[in-house]
Amino acid sequence: MEATNGSPQSKAGDWRNYERVLLPPVRDLHKLEVYKNEGGYDRLRKVLEEKAIEPGDVTNAVKESGLRGRGGAGFSTGMKWSFMPEPDDRPRYLACNADESEPGTFKDRQLMEYNPHLMFEGILIAGYAMSIDACYVYVRGEYADWIQHMEKELEKLYDQNLVGDNIMGTDFSMDIVIHKGAGAYICGEETSLLNSLEGKRGYPRYKPPFPAQVGAWSKPTTINNVETLACVPLIIEKGADWFANTGAEKHPGPVLYGISGHVNRPGVYEYPTGMLISDLIDEVCGGMRNGKKFKALVPGGSSTPPLRADQCDGVTMDAESLREAGSMMGTAGMLVLDEDTDMVSYLRRVTHFYSHESCGQCTPCREGTGWLENIVTRIDEGEGQMRDLDLLLDLCGQMEGRTICAFADAAAWPVQYTLKRFREEFEAKCKASVHPVSADVSSGTESAAPATEA
Repeated sequence: MEATNGSPQSKAGDWRNYERVLLPPVRDLHKLEVYKNEGGYDRLRKVLEEKAIEPGDVTNAVKESGLRGRGGAGFSTGMKWSFMPEPDDRPRYLACNADESEPGTFKDRQLMEYNPHLMFEGILIAGYAMSIDACYVYVRGEYADWIQHMEKELEKLYDQNLVGDNIMGTDFSMDIVIHKGAGAYICGEETSLLNSLEGKRGYPRYKPPFPAQVGAWSKPTTINNVETLACVPLIIEKGADWFANTGAEKHPGPVLYGISGHVNRPGVYEYPTGMLISDLIDEVCGGMRNGKKFKALVPGGSSTPPLRADQCDGVTMDAESLREAGSMMGTAGMLVLDEDTDMVSYLRRVTHFYSHESCGQCTPCREGTGWLENIVTRIDEGEGQMRDLDLLLDLCGQMEGRTICAFADAAAWPVQYTLKRFREEFEAKCKASVHPVSADVSSGTESAAPATEA
């Protein structure tokens, strides 16, 4: 099927007729009674009471749907579930990663505010599929209002026997606990999240062993993103084929695009994967603010490499198309930058974030992130030298792939690719800071003259 946007892998060409399923336009859907009136928990009832789907069949359906994790890595969800060992006498856990802390990413909070029961239902179905005893929803501490609201709704679920012992009168029992994080970005990394959950310092763990074998409290554990789990009831209701045939062929399904920056209508928009970047900016978001020209896009949160405007031509929002263009889908948190954006100043803010948030466990990351910030700051303030540009790239090479988790990579990629793709802006600031050499007539020697402002 040839999509109207010109990409043979995308079925998002009819996006104007798309009907929202993750965030449907239903008033007060965050309340249990409204959610149930709209068919909520019927998917769970179908699985538990009608015995229409065995646990292994649920995992296979998710695998066949092509659902890929919506938390940034984009790994096959069904494949991840299949890594869990066969049930034995040990407790088994699910962790719902709601520690949404990446700059430019703000889509999970929309689900937690407007449709949290879709996440809860997805948690329960996932729990049935993997024989889970308890799920811990790890929410960043700054989301205090969302936490309070979800706790109230969770109480209702316990009262109505939708969570807890013998759910819906069946032999399936599962608890859900909402755990408040303390505001550390590193706890979005799955093993760091597990350490924090156990009351330990939020340090990432060595892998292997992987969480499916040795996770929370050394028991089998699977970690999934909020939006990933919210997709599960839709797969059960509408079928794996429906999901697989929505959006991009190799990265299918509905997705929440969190679009910010210099557009007229920033916000969270639900559409199929595989949307043209130009359609999202020009039509969904009403074009560039103040009629400015489009300069750059950070497609999936601050850690994904930025793309120049000319690199975005014909590119769609899915993993394969973005990889060919030189970036990543990430969380689909799209930061749109206009022609007035100073890319050196932009990168300075990014490096400050990663320097501040490094957990400090690994030397290349602990030291490297600080040096990246210091050098980019020096360049931005007009004190840099041309050799600093090669020094930045060398530092990135010393950091990438040399640490326990991917934090150092996430800090290095924006520096590498912003510098490579907008090098002229860095060179201009370095040239402006060069100290010209003048002759000292009285002594017959050469001395450095004060630098003039650019």
